[in-house]
Amino acid sequence: MQGHAAEARATAPPPPSEAELIQQVKKGNQQAFAQLYQQHIKRVYALCLRLAADTTQAEDVSQEVFVQLWQKIHSFDGKAQFSTWLHRVTSNIAISHLRKQKNWLQRVVSSEEQGMEHEQVAQCHELNGLDKLIVRLPERARQVFVLHAVEGYRHEEIAKIMNMAVGSSKSQYHRARGLLKEWYEHE
Repeated sequence: MQGHAAEARATAPPPPSEAELIQQVKKGNQQAFAQLYQQHIKRVYALCLRLAADTTQAEDVSQEVFVQLWQKIHSFDGKAQFSTWLHRVTSNIAISHLRKQKNWLQRVVSSEEQGMEHEQVAQCHELNGLDKLIVRLPERARQVFVLHAVEGYRHEEIAKIMNMAVGSSKSQYHRARGLLKEWYEHE
């Protein structure tokens, strides 16, 4: 019996490559899409959580990313790595989502309650030490820090994504670094 199982594993075709999965998704293959989802959801969610500092919003944005991915997979031309393209799409969707939510959140939730949410996120077991400090940063400083230091965007790119001046992006980044350094030294 064990010989047959080993034989079946030896003759089973290798799993499809990411490029093959993408081509299958472009043809409407939902199983291939599910495989892409499983391969990338953790990184997408982590980026959304760092940008939003709110687990509910991170979950919502992550789902929106994959809805958009299903609808816009044809725009992926293969010139960049898929993961690079997906993270750029994720950043853009997350920032856009947060921009839309900001006015609504300010009307509905007081800043004290937002601070409590950030503390709840900071207690999340999925976060490491630096991430727990990052979620405490003011919103714009946090977003710029994540995009520049964690995701590797240039300040010119961040300025375009976040609709701000390049100097503002640099200023927010330095503000974030200063706060993180101060908090780290006092931890």
